[in-house]
Amino acid sequence: MTSSHPFSRESRLARLDALLARRILVLDGAMGTMIQAHRLTEADFRGERFREWPLDLRGNNDLLTLTRPAIIADIHRAYLAAGADIIETNTFTSNAVAMADYGMEALCREMNHAAAALARTAADAFEAADPGRPRYVAGVLGPTTRTASISPDVNDPSARNVTFAQLADAYREAAEGLVDGGADLLLIETIFDTLNAKAAIFAVEELFAARGLRLPVMISGTITDASGRTLSGQTVEAFWNSVAHARPVSVGLNCALGAAQLRAWVQDLARIAPVHVSAHPNAGLPNEFGGYDETPETMAAQIGEWAEHGLLAIAGGCCGTTPAHIAAIAAAVAGKAPRVPPVLERRTRLAGLEPLTIGPDSLFVNVGERTNVTGSRRFAKLVLDGQFETALEVARQQVESGAQMIDVNMDEAMLDSERAMATFLNYIASEPDISRVPIMIDSSKWSVIEAGLRCVQGKAVVNSISLKEGEEAFLRQAELVRRYGAAVVVMAFDEEGQADTADRKVEICWRSYRLLTERVGLPPEDIIFDPNIFAIGTGIEEHAGY
Repeated sequence: MTSSHPFSRESRLARLDALLARRILVLDGAMGTMIQAHRLTEADFRGERFREWPLDLRGNNDLLTLTRPAIIADIHRAYLAAGADIIETNTFTSNAVAMADYGMEALCREMNHAAAALARTAADAFEAADPGRPRYVAGVLGPTTRTASISPDVNDPSARNVTFAQLADAYREAAEGLVDGGADLLLIETIFDTLNAKAAIFAVEELFAARGLRLPVMISGTITDASGRTLSGQTVEAFWNSVAHARPVSVGLNCALGAAQLRAWVQDLARIAPVHVSAHPNAGLPNEFGGYDETPETMAAQIGEWAEHGLLAIAGGCCGTTPAHIAAIAAAVAGKAPRVPPVLERRTRLAGLEPLTIGPDSLFVNVGERTNVTGSRRFAKLVLDGQFETALEVARQQVESGAQMIDVNMDEAMLDSERAMATFLNYIASEPDISRVPIMIDSSKWSVIEAGLRCVQGKAVVNSISLKEGEEAFLRQAELVRRYGAAVVVMAFDEEGQADTADRKVEICWRSYRLLTERVGLPPEDIIFDPNIFAIGTGIEEHAGY
């Protein structure tokens, strides 16, 4: 270690768990609020480098990392001086989807790298001055300016102005820049649409696998109003079930609401999440001018009360907060014990807009099979005729009749099955009375299953995978199931065919279980076995003993 760099990233991260167990860590406050205080002009945003850029650039706060880096560095230093343990990079919109508004998609990797390096330099200086206290840089992956779960066209519920693949590519590029620039953590924050967040998680997992490293991931959702739901309609518990596959160091809530309005939902999260909980609320609700009036003292008193009740491990501020707010929050949580994550019983935890928990005390789970072209003649005809909106009635009838999950299958020779699956699932997403239950994505073709996984914001069930095509294909598909954040049905098939005796069923299921848990890291509770037990009376002689 040198005097200017008392900690390496590895040594800093090695201390993180112990710090989170010992005290509540302080996150910084709003970057945008501090930038606005400078009253910058179009010329400030452009700098010399972008003086001739053909589009207006004022308001592109992330660009200031390149054109006015001294301002951003000063903001980082102000939050560190206020007591922040974790500072966020100035990269809330530094992704190709958001930067398309300015024609600056090609700059995203550079912006993320520069922002992480700028924050790391500021943090290094504070570490050098106080060598016993590590300071962390959280590389921010913001929500982008588009949503994958909501149609931009009121006349077409299936329309989308961004795809999962586009989001994942944009997030992958941004994350690469943040990691290479020196970020210690990755923070996927202000999540108003869980499908966008799942694309970010997918991209980050791909990056980790490619680099042979893993940085801690923080997840922070946004509850938009008093209903306690995200903009795309999920409850807090459904949101957690849908992002838990990221194996985050923390999950939390930020933005949209002030501390007073956010408390109930933070408490909900603290009850259900077996990881550390974070919160960085706004400085109250916006006033008639779009500003925020809550004082540091008022906000700190509220967050101090959360800490008293054991709700938090990480606390900071979002819109409207300043170094004065962060200093007050740091003082309010000082000396208070952080929340200890609970150890929860293993349960299969799925989600649509609402959660579905399956355990030993559950009754049979009713799966609606009529949204299946092989299970309903009416549904098949509607889909073949392109009448997806009418086909929604089949799904609605199943949920109203008590289905706790609906199985969607588009395996029909006359269909473009990938397109049909994506289109119908996008229609379902526009219907809260249907999409409140989890989806079982059912196909004999992996490409159709993957098309479905890219459309579902909740935690779905894949139906199904098996060892029929050998271990390599099985493991590849299982790894993707894990990255998309789904549970999976495993069929009792192997390279020799379908299991036809009790011993063969047990043998194949055990082999599958070991591969899934030991090689892929899939949680046991996300594995559902189908041992291919036929009902009596199929008319096939060899089935008589099943």
